[in-house]
Amino acid sequence: MNNPPQRRGGGAVIAFLVGGLLVVVAVIAFVVLNRGGEIETPKATDVDINLNLPDAPKMPDLPAPPPIERPATPNPDPAPAPAG
Repeated sequence: MNNPPQRRGGGAVIAFLVGGLLVVVAVIAFVVLNRGGEIETPKATDVDINLNLPDAPKMPDLPAPPPIERPATPNPDPAPAPAG
């Protein structure tokens, strides 16, 4: 029988991909952490803003609620026993 030998070599492809990913992560980390050089400190600024703001709109007064009669309280049935 003529059986071809098993193919091996997937490890090299995976190593190449992992190495490429490491290079990409290293480049991104360098760009993010480097921030293009030293950070300039801002000069002292003195800002004074005075604005005359308009008053907030006033809410209208609420109308008085309509008069409502108190509901009648029914007597308990049967009457409660006297205390003591």
